[in-house]
This record gives sequence, C-alpha cells and structure tokens, in this order.
Amino acid sequence: MHVTEKLTRPLTEAKYLNADNVDRYRGIMRIFYENYEKLKYWMYQEEVYAQMVSDPYFSEYRMEQCQQDLTALTEWRNLSTIQDTRKVSSIEEFKNKKFRYQMSPYSVEIERLVLRLENLFVEGASLEPTLLERIRREVERFEEMAGTDDIGTVYTWWNDLNNDFIRLNQNYQDYMRDLNSVKAEEMMRTKEFLVFKDKLVEYLRGFIKGLQRNVGVIEETLRFLDGDVLSRALAKVNEYEFSIPRMDVEVSPQMIEEKTRGRYQSIYDWFVAEGGRENEAGKLFDATNEIIRRITRYATQLSEKNALGANRREEYRKVAELFLKCENVSEAHKMSAMVFGLERPFHLKVDTPRETDSMNKGVYDEAACEYMLRPRVRTYQEKVRRSSMADASREKEEARRQMLSRLKEDRGKIERLEHDGRIDFGTLPVIEPRVREILLKWLSDALESADYTSRTDDGREYVLDMAHANERCVVHCEDGNFTMPRLGIVFREGGLV
Repeated sequence: MHVTEKLTRPLTEAKYLNADNVDRYRGIMRIFYENYEKLKYWMYQEEVYAQMVSDPYFSEYRMEQCQQDLTALTEWRNLSTIQDTRKVSSIEEFKNKKFRYQMSPYSVEIERLVLRLENLFVEGASLEPTLLERIRREVERFEEMAGTDDIGTVYTWWNDLNNDFIRLNQNYQDYMRDLNSVKAEEMMRTKEFLVFKDKLVEYLRGFIKGLQRNVGVIEETLRFLDGDVLSRALAKVNEYEFSIPRMDVEVSPQMIEEKTRGRYQSIYDWFVAEGGRENEAGKLFDATNEIIRRITRYATQLSEKNALGANRREEYRKVAELFLKCENVSEAHKMSAMVFGLERPFHLKVDTPRETDSMNKGVYDEAACEYMLRPRVRTYQEKVRRSSMADASREKEEARRQMLSRLKEDRGKIERLEHDGRIDFGTLPVIEPRVREILLKWLSDALESADYTSRTDDGREYVLDMAHANERCVVHCEDGNFTMPRLGIVFREGGLV
C-alpha cells in the first residue's frame, strides 16, 4: 500500500448519504445525476426546486430549504457553483448571486455506485463462457496490434480486452459468492432444489468446458508472447491515451505507462501460473468443480431420503399384511421375533475379565456385567449429585486469624522503619521481600496521583517527598539489592494507627 494524500483525507463527498435530512440531499443528488445522464450538466436552483416539489413526497418542500440544501452540498464538494452573469441588468441582480450548480466528479461516481447497490439483487451475476472466447481472440491479436499504425484501433482493442477481463473477474467472484452463501446452502437442503439442480449443474459444466477450451490457449499465448511485440502494442496504447485532452487532471507518460503495465500484469497473472503458484483461472476451475460436487452430494442425500421414506412405507405395509395373516397370537409372536428380534439384533460387547475360559461354559452360565450407556450428543452432561453445603465457619475464622496476625506483623516491621513520621529509602536497613512489596506498592499508589498522595490499607494518609528524587540510593533486601531514586514517605499524622 502506498499512502497518499487522497488516501488519508476524509471523503466528505459521501457525507450526504448519511447526514440529517438525508432524503432531501439524496433527492437533489438524484435529480442532478439524472440530468447529467441527459447531458444537462448545469442547473439553477429554481429548476431543482421545481423537480423536487413535483413528487408528492416533497409537496411541503420550500424554496428556503432548497437553498440551504444546495449550500450544504456545495460545502461538502458534491456540487460546484458558478455565478451566472449573462442576464444581469443591474448591480442589485449581481449582488443576489444567482448561481448555477453542477455535480462534482466524485459525486457522479458515488451516485453510480448507489444505483448499482440499489439494483444489486436485481442484476445478479453470471458465468459467461463467451467472455473467455472474446478474451482469447483479443489476446491473439497482440501481434496484429503491434504492427498497425492506427493507434485509435489499438486503443479500442485494448479497452475491449480490459472491459471483458474486468467483467469476467467481477462476475465470477459475485456468482461464486452467491453459491457459497448461507442462503444457497439452505436452499440446497430443500426438496425444491432437486428441480433446479440439473439446470444449475449443466450451467456450471458449460462454464468449465469454456475454461478448458480457452484458458490453455490464452496462457500459452501470453507466456510465449514476444517482449518486443508487447512493448510496441502497449506503447501505442500509451500514446493514444496521452493524446486525449483532459480538463481537470494532469497526467504524465510515466503514470499512463504504469497503469497500462499494471493492467497487463493483472491479465497475465490471472491466466498464467508461474513460480509454483496457481493462477486465478485454476482456482476458479477448482472452485466450480467443488460447487458441482457439493450440489451433487446434496441432491443425492435428498433423493436417498425421499427413496428411503418411500421404501419404508412399502415395508411397513408388507409387514402389516403378514401380521394380519397370522392365525393366533403365538404365530404373531414368532412373526414379531422374525421381523424385529432376529433380523437386526444389537450386540453389546463389554471388556470385563471372565471367571473362566472353559469352552463348556456358555454366556448364560456366567455372571452378568453392567455397561453404562451414554447419549452420543455434545450437549450431554453427567448429572451432578446434590450435596448439602458444608460448614466452613471454622476454616474461615482460622484464615481470618492468620491474615490479621500477618497484618499485625507487617505493621510492626513497618513501624520499626519509620522515624519521626517518615520512611527514607536512602537510610533503610536490610529489609524482607514482604516489606519491600508493601513499600513499593505505596510508592506506586502515590506516583499515580497528581499530588503524590495516597492512603495505606489501614487508612493512613501519606505524601511522597520528592526533594531528592534526582539522587540515587541502593535498597538492600534479603534476596538482593536494587537502585532507585532517593524518595521518602511522609505520613500526614504522627505514629501508626
């Protein structure tokens, strides 16, 4: 990514899509866009207002509101203005500043995008093998274009090639996205999908045939394309594009050459596999085959499900007829054993030590063993046996007594370090790790305060003495020494509480 000023600046031109009174702003911009397509680029305020109030939705729209909306759109750089001085007959008319308004280039592209978004689900996407054939024919014309002198023809050929490539790339991405969506997955699991399945598979296989028929030819043509032929063809494209007059932007030959080379490289990478990587056409081929396999798998499951239900109904009907033909209950029991008991018996095998290995002992001669059956579901949990709450008051009291004893011991150790209501880190004796943790915690709490004050756990208020903070001191501990600024802790009240 190359960060430029255009990338980092806020896009205020899109503000009208989500601002207050968005219905009025979007209505005005749609009026300008519709007139822009009719080659009417400039409009007066009165013309905009007349088209706005012609719709019943804006029947109460006022001229003052129209003026405010046009001013806001001008500030957001959606509209460009120019003062109309052609029909001015007095100084007063000139001071009224009658403006004409025109859409900015950004706004034109934003409205085009909005229209595409509004029609996104109507237009849809498709896979067109004819695009591949057209790209193949256009790629084969590189040598012809390099030898022609008409740069206009070369430029038209180059635009057709790029437009077909962009359309192919966007269409296959959008179509694959639709086939891999959640909605498509749900549809593939319904019975109605069986009617649509054959048509979809045939459509995808037709596209695969188009891939196999054209991609190999395109890849071979691009891979073995002569470098001089390529350079001459692209040079003519650059020459024609640089000769196009532009009013609002200044381009250089280097910019045009980089853009043309970049577009060619995109086409080359899409069709040609190099350096051990797979080209985009191969990925598309694999993705389409995978979708066909998934469609076939879902259709097979649906067919088996329907057929299984139909066969089971016939089986149940046949079994019912056999039971009706039984003359007494004894025959019915035998029939039941035949249908339900012996045809598909369930065998449970338990790995438990046997009492004897004698071959003369049968299953019924040995002691029965127990086997716990558990559901094969992820949500299954063992039942928790309920038990009464144990009385832990004695343990709690013991823990409380030990904690108070430790606090009292710590307080005594701190008290021995305090002299005249202060603790100076530069004059401390060898201290224990526990005492060091307490003192450093007090320092940390005070340093987080703007006035270097805090309170201890027992409520004592203290302040840090920063007078000698630029000096260094060594604090000696039982488990090692460390160097720190020479600070002091001064308690606001004398003595320990």
